[in-house]
Amino acid sequence: MIRVLLADDEHLIRGAFAALLAFEDDIEIVAEASTGPEATAMALHHRPDVAVLDLQMPGRDGVTVARELAQALPDCRTMIVTSHGLPGHLKRALACGVTGFVSKTVSAQELASIIRTVHGGHRYIDPILAADAISAGASPLSAREADILSLAADGAPILEIAERAALAPGTVRNYLSSVTTKLGVENRHAAAQLARQRGWI
Repeated sequence: MIRVLLADDEHLIRGAFAALLAFEDDIEIVAEASTGPEATAMALHHRPDVAVLDLQMPGRDGVTVARELAQALPDCRTMIVTSHGLPGHLKRALACGVTGFVSKTVSAQELASIIRTVHGGHRYIDPILAADAISAGASPLSAREADILSLAADGAPILEIAERAALAPGTVRNYLSSVTTKLGVENRHAAAQLARQRGWI
């Protein structure tokens, strides 16, 4: 029996997947979650074989949860199910040890098959998303630059970003200047928009 955690903040989608997967003889839904922190807590408590994580959840996204589970529960396989399959998201997920990355348009029967594949130690990546990721190329931003740009993306002032990042305001300005130069845009707002479109933040 494959023990599965389902985490998705869209209750209708999560409920539909749970109901349909319940018909599979070899799959048991042991827990459900609607936020990133809840997904991590449920996984630590129930210790599933496979965690099926929505990419975008309140609190922490699916990739962050996958990174936490890779450290805390190395035997738990993780897979991302998303309606926002940007190339940068796929690359971040793979870097965190995610072994499945699929679109939410997948059928319950296909999802069950992919869960079995991932549980068996194999990787499954949606072929269209994989092709898009290859053609898009890698992000030019360092991990720290991407972090700072993420903090700046909602329009927060430099002083607030510096406080949240535990950096000096001048250091934050330097990072943001580097980001705008690398992306070839006029300001941090344009940089954030471009980085989001490509899934780099």
